[in-house]
Amino acid sequence: MEPIKNRGQIISWCLFDFANSSYSAVIASVIFPVYYTTVVVGNETGVGDLWWGRMVSLSMFIVVITSPFLGGIADFSGIRKRLLLFYTFICILSVASLSLVREGMVIEGFLLMLIANTGMEGGLVFYNSFLPEIADKTHIGRVSAWGYGVGYAGSILSLLIAIPLVSKGYYGATWVMVALFFAIFSLPAFIFLPKDRKDGLKITTASSEGLKYICKTFKEIWLNREFRKFLIAYLIYQDGINTVIMFSSIYASTTMGFQSGELIGLYLIIQITALIGAFLLAGPIDWWGPKKVVSLSLAMWITVTTIVYLADSKTAFWFIASAAGIGLGTIQAATRAFFTQFIPSGKESEYFGIYSMAGKSSSIIGPLLFGWISYSYGSQKPAILSVAVFFIFGLVMIRSVKGGGPTISRLSNA
Repeated sequence: MEPIKNRGQIISWCLFDFANSSYSAVIASVIFPVYYTTVVVGNETGVGDLWWGRMVSLSMFIVVITSPFLGGIADFSGIRKRLLLFYTFICILSVASLSLVREGMVIEGFLLMLIANTGMEGGLVFYNSFLPEIADKTHIGRVSAWGYGVGYAGSILSLLIAIPLVSKGYYGATWVMVALFFAIFSLPAFIFLPKDRKDGLKITTASSEGLKYICKTFKEIWLNREFRKFLIAYLIYQDGINTVIMFSSIYASTTMGFQSGELIGLYLIIQITALIGAFLLAGPIDWWGPKKVVSLSLAMWITVTTIVYLADSKTAFWFIASAAGIGLGTIQAATRAFFTQFIPSGKESEYFGIYSMAGKSSSIIGPLLFGWISYSYGSQKPAILSVAVFFIFGLVMIRSVKGGGPTISRLSNA
């Protein structure tokens, strides 16, 4: 087996996942969603779910319409790293500003989270596009999984730091902690990842050329039948995944009666099992092929969401969460590795722009639907079933895609 090249760049790339996972865990998934829906808004009738779903959907819509365009700009102007820095900065600044949000400040919290989530998700377009550049094709699956695995470690550490702050009611200090965590651990990426090109076009010219080029890329993808099917499948099942991530803590708090400390403990278990799953299946993504790993993960998610709908006790929910974590990191890492098999050399940024567009498009319908169903029925139980439907259709679609076989054997037989 060939030795791994660019170790420093790979480590710094993984550390960025470690850094931004503090936002994913504390702000987007566990503590702030419950704080916003129950304290800032009030969620007795599901109106908090409705506002949170609106924020997620709108921020993802912004990312969807800008990602392909910015991906083209990054390639033509050569400023991918600077764009990653800009998006990261506005996310960190908005998160720190959440410390000013108090009960009843619904609009202020909504707008700050809109900016933060747009910055976080938009920056991932440029972060993901570094993967094919820093990792050899024979190691892409493993490096992708390592990134997610290290990210789960970041989630765990940030939540452990948050526990004493939340237990004393220092919510504002918790949001500031996340901002500092994100800023400090993202620094290696901005130091060691490949530098921006100096021979790129001016921004105005690059904008025009990028728009033309992305339209051409859309056409290329649409004419590629298997690539088209893959993106549709990804859009469908990622909708379910993003909805689970965004509403899991709210569901556990509102429907299952989990308190703040229990929520953190629950999410820690999910992150630990997700970390274990990501590293255990890092090799199999290359050996078995990402398609098989994605299919197995979707089958697990269908089972998990069905059991969640039927579960009535906290004890059952603890076991379900443990099982869900195993499939979380593996499906994300395998999907990203599957996608790289379709990317022509030199077109990483705009292709990952489209990848982000598909993934974030899936975050428009799911969260909005969950919030609307929860508000309409006055219960989150029916909303859970809508998530299972996304996984079922995604599994059927991904099974029809040709490709996604073992990377190592495919390359060795070429």
